[in-house]
Amino acid sequence: MRAMKIATWNVNSVKARLPRVVDWLTEAKPDVALLQETKVADEAFPREEIEALGYNLALHGQRTYNGVAILARRPIEDVRSGLPGDDGDEHARYVEATVDGVRVASVYLPNGNPVDSDKFAYKLAWMRRLTAHAKTLLEQELCFVLGGDYNALPADEDCYDPVAFANDALGRPETKAHFRELVYLGLTEAWRALHPDEVGYSYWDYQGGAWQKDHGLRIDHLLLSPQAADRLQECAIDRSPRGKEKPSDHAPVWCTLVADD
Repeated sequence: MRAMKIATWNVNSVKARLPRVVDWLTEAKPDVALLQETKVADEAFPREEIEALGYNLALHGQRTYNGVAILARRPIEDVRSGLPGDDGDEHARYVEATVDGVRVASVYLPNGNPVDSDKFAYKLAWMRRLTAHAKTLLEQELCFVLGGDYNALPADEDCYDPVAFANDALGRPETKAHFRELVYLGLTEAWRALHPDEVGYSYWDYQGGAWQKDHGLRIDHLLLSPQAADRLQECAIDRSPRGKEKPSDHAPVWCTLVADD
């Protein structure tokens, strides 16, 4: 089995960013791409353009908001749409499937702002559901990768201005505590594991010249089960799409898993 390159990217509208998505898939050639905030219903997804690049699709879309997808060069099997734990949750924020023996999930965690609203309570409840589901996956001893936009800053060094974000839903103590609880189940946060002392961002706001000033946040993460972490070879943040015309405000984060034989 060859190495598998798995990437996560919040594209901030797959139709609006289609030229960027096609360019990046062509250049980076991930074996699996986990997309978030596609912002289209499944029937409106630009399937033809993506399939022409050699990708199979698993979609869980929503018109105008949210939306997640799995793109894979190999067959996609056993697709699960939606995060367990709340049958009344209609937000399209989670899709999971198996590709070449690896269970992968595209995760779009709620933003949660403003923190004095129901949106923050929904965010924390969603994180609790994700933690419960991750426990279930771990109990099955699967090789899995939960990749996506977590809207969570793990630590102060993952933010250009921690003081400014101390009361933001992304940087609140409750958010950090829930993220730690998830990781401490036994998961490996791929980028930080291989870059323990490095500052690296995956998101830059469109406003205030954030990209030009490198005023960024690291909120896009790849969380690996022990079976996947044993195979972790590389992990990097690809800043190149963020500097192009009409970009997403996020950059792709990717890792490679080596063969397990």
